[in-house]
Amino acid sequence: MWPYPKILAHRGGGTLAPENTLAGFRAGLQYGYRAVEFDVMLTRDEVPILMHDPERGRTLPGSGKIAETDWAVLRELDAGAWRDPVFAGERLCTLEQALDFCQEHGIWMNVEIKPAAPAAARRTAELTAQAVARRFAGRSGAALPVLSSFSFEALLAAQETAPQLPRGFLVEVIPDDWQARLAQLQAVALHTNHKHLTPALAAAVKAAGYGLFCYTVNETARAAEITAWGVDAFCTDRIDLIPADAG
Repeated sequence: MWPYPKILAHRGGGTLAPENTLAGFRAGLQYGYRAVEFDVMLTRDEVPILMHDPERGRTLPGSGKIAETDWAVLRELDAGAWRDPVFAGERLCTLEQALDFCQEHGIWMNVEIKPAAPAAARRTAELTAQAVARRFAGRSGAALPVLSSFSFEALLAAQETAPQLPRGFLVEVIPDDWQARLAQLQAVALHTNHKHLTPALAAAVKAAGYGLFCYTVNETARAAEITAWGVDAFCTDRIDLIPADAG
């Protein structure tokens, strides 16, 4: 049900490096992580980039919405100094750059489609799915990245664009209609916040034949607990605390 890696570095390098950057991926590699989760959204001129927040201010200087800013502007911004002066000058990463790096280093990917606004869901998903599908043409099974999203519409668009790519439906709290939604998406897994998971819910997902992925687990005791419930995989910020091969 889950042929993929069991422990993923959240946003590339967890809390040890600027998130969603090549520096983050390098940090993950230093700790033995060859599996990552990262976020993708579109700039105004439809360049897929690695970015979590819809607006500048936390990880990028200045203000303004990512979806309303061109890549030519965003590419010049410092995406590393907010984390630590040692990362000053680190730039945003495009999806193409991330795919290059991960393929070069044998890193498996969970690509989260992160629309900046509901109206952008389909376009973000289409361009993301197209880019990933081009890179993995002719490959199958565990070699393929998983596309995930909180947006059901985005995953439907990804399904239409690149049906060969596996999909994971992201939810904060597992809804009553989770099984119908997974079936409609022909998804391989349900992705959810471990804080709201129960042994009964975990058992139900597994009994239905789906993979079960959790975010974001930062304590070894909790990781062991949910794994005992049947959780297949999780991402973590604490790549310095939870070994990549702990699962």
